[in-house]
Amino acid sequence: MRIPSHLPEALTVTLWDFSWYTRTCPGEPFHDLDRAFTEAVERGYNTVRICAAPLLLFGEHDIACDALAFANMGGRVGQRTRWYDARGGAVLDLRDRLLELFGLARDHDMYVIISSWEYQQSPAFLAERSWWDMLSGIPAQQRHLALAKAESAMVSWLDSHGLKDRIAYVELHNEVDLSHLADVAAPGQDVCWAQHDLIGSALDVLQNDHPDVLSTVCYGQPPFLDMAAIPRNAQVLHAHIYVYGVLGAIDEWAGTRDISDAFPSPELRSLLRDDAPELSEWPAAIEPWRLEATGIGANMFYAHDWIDTVAWDAWLYEHYQEHVRSMRDRIRMRLQAFATEAAHRDVPAAVGEGWIGYTPLEAEFEDGPAGQVLAGRAVELCRSLGFWATLPGSNSAPQHPSGWRNVEFQKTLNARFMSR
Repeated sequence: MRIPSHLPEALTVTLWDFSWYTRTCPGEPFHDLDRAFTEAVERGYNTVRICAAPLLLFGEHDIACDALAFANMGGRVGQRTRWYDARGGAVLDLRDRLLELFGLARDHDMYVIISSWEYQQSPAFLAERSWWDMLSGIPAQQRHLALAKAESAMVSWLDSHGLKDRIAYVELHNEVDLSHLADVAAPGQDVCWAQHDLIGSALDVLQNDHPDVLSTVCYGQPPFLDMAAIPRNAQVLHAHIYVYGVLGAIDEWAGTRDISDAFPSPELRSLLRDDAPELSEWPAAIEPWRLEATGIGANMFYAHDWIDTVAWDAWLYEHYQEHVRSMRDRIRMRLQAFATEAAHRDVPAAVGEGWIGYTPLEAEFEDGPAGQVLAGRAVELCRSLGFWATLPGSNSAPQHPSGWRNVEFQKTLNARFMSR
């Protein structure tokens, strides 16, 4: 496996996504970046994975980045929805913030996976729409190349500050198949194949400009049954392993993602908090452009904001035994598929996100006993299959309260993965 000699033999990843710049007000988890790094090291991590906002910071536009005002989704919206409970109100020089993050990574002997959530969520957190307008104004066929050029410029800039060696690898973008990068696909066309050549050309740019930095692509629903859809020049086989199972069952039963006029269903109503307002009375505070800039619809915000998470978790525990075997099997088969393909291509394999799926912020099923046992099996499989990188779970990060406070669980799984 072609891993640069200055990088660790194994990466234990904590997923900081865009939260490291959207959750920076006093009392929020990334107000003190040094403390966040200290806590990560205490839990056994050596790598953070972030949206580095490459097109905003190094793209071709006239947006000033030295005093960016950040916001939330509007009013009470999103305050109990995972990843969206930002307070808002911070003003940042985001280049300085990125330099601080990489400097602290060096101080704490940690590494950074550079990615972008710009065509998925990040611009929705800016107080005004200039970032989103810039991104959406780039023609779909040109977005992959624009990202590569911006990321290449970012790597050069980090190199000029003596921080290039802190880069674990560069992802072109988070979950290209579930983002606005997939806008290139014609109706009915496979979104991975629709982007295949564009991704390959973009990776060529990164690899020609920076042959000493690994670069790759990231899929939200990796093509396990059609690995040829992943360009051959992906230098890390990076997978997201969300199996849903019982979580998919409750989403379907309750209709939490329903966008029809039938929302909210009687089943969903049975799971709502006593103080949940009627949908018609719920503050429609989300500006339409924010919904365009993010992957969460207004109905799903309502569901996740007003779910009674005790009732939600109880339903999951009640039905878990109907799904646990298939969930374990899905994790095993997908990890094996990626490990086999990585060995065939002679590149390292990495898990960037996993294991169950997207839940309301205050729900604790994934971070409780059942989820921890499932995660433990997954991390052990990653270790035995020779993965280069993995994580205890996507909720194991400072912005996810129930996941981050499980300190011993994270220390144990990270230590187990590192014991190779």
